[in-house]
Amino acid sequence: MSEVFPLTRGFKKGYNPAEVDDFFARARAAYEGGIAAEKFSSPQVRNASFGLVRAGYETGLVDAALDRLEAAFVKRDRADHMAVNGQQAWLERVANRATTLYPRMTRPEGERFAHPKGLGYRVEDVDAFIEELAEYFDYGNDLVADDIRAVTFRAARNEKAYEEGVVDAYLARAIEILLAVE
Repeated sequence: MSEVFPLTRGFKKGYNPAEVDDFFARARAAYEGGIAAEKFSSPQVRNASFGLVRAGYETGLVDAALDRLEAAFVKRDRADHMAVNGQQAWLERVANRATTLYPRMTRPEGERFAHPKGLGYRVEDVDAFIEELAEYFDYGNDLVADDIRAVTFRAARNEKAYEEGVVDAYLARAIEILLAVE
């Protein structure tokens, strides 16, 4: 499966081709119902990481392929669940997951996540995006998983920031929920 993605040139680093190739081979086997099928899921795709090397795969293209792969796993999960339990059960499952996002949405601005000792995501940026997410759930405003993936937050320190890991985990759950209904 060599050179599935274009390689970086010069001194620019990209993802380790051997790691990427191995990951996508295992993902394909899992998706097609191979031996690894029980050990692979959309969160595993979302959390994939690869080392950086010279003459590695272009990171943006690999990341885009990972996004498509994650969406494929979610769609397969949805189809499998609906085939066994029906559409209403799937919608209830997604609604239950969505309700896990609400407690943070209802917290006062500036208090939605823990503050770091050092650098983190700027509170105002995160709170503004959480408001957009709330409007999606409350009023059906346009928002898709790729909008969440593309969001960036400026850096801030201490009380003017939120812990990056906690915010990232929250947004990962939101992506999972949006993918489930897209």
